[in-house]
Amino acid sequence: MSKIGKKPIDIPEGVKVKIEGQEIEVEGKLGKLKKTFPQVIKPVIKDRQIYVKFQGKKEKKPFWGTWHSLIANMMKGVKEGFKKELELHGVGFRAQKEGKKVILRVGFSRPVEYQIPDDIEIEVKKNIISVFGRDKEKVGQVAAEIRKIRPPEPYKGKGIRYKGEVILRKISKKAKAGK
Repeated sequence: MSKIGKKPIDIPEGVKVKIEGQEIEVEGKLGKLKKTFPQVIKPVIKDRQIYVKFQGKKEKKPFWGTWHSLIANMMKGVKEGFKKELELHGVGFRAQKEGKKVILRVGFSRPVEYQIPDDIEIEVKKNIISVFGRDKEKVGQVAAEIRKIRPPEPYKGKGIRYKGEVILRKISKKAKAGK
């Protein structure tokens, strides 16, 4: 039985929730989010709280906790938003924002341009790229796409990594031979 799915989700002040059929729409100061949920999930609003009810076969039970978390993230997203930070590590690695593009100079012969999606905001300061938005899934996806341009390599640690991410370093063949 899902321990997360049973718990009620509090609706914060300034957030409006509307459930119609199989769609839930959440509106707050940062905008609107809308998701369509499967038939086995039935959210019910009671006393400024949402209860996620499960109705279906036992095999579909993992949906219960997942949808509870998705609805809770929608509430937090329209009220506060989500933020992911990336760091550039490497000599001469830099980024700059120009309009709706981020231009990355990360050791390739030409700069790489990344087109910023409409509902995502990106801020660049020195070697840190901040990705901000109301949809947690989209913020994570954009951060992953930027990281994928030049993922950190295990020998020198150069590349784009999440802030605070630890890269396990390998010993080079030269260092091994010198022993």
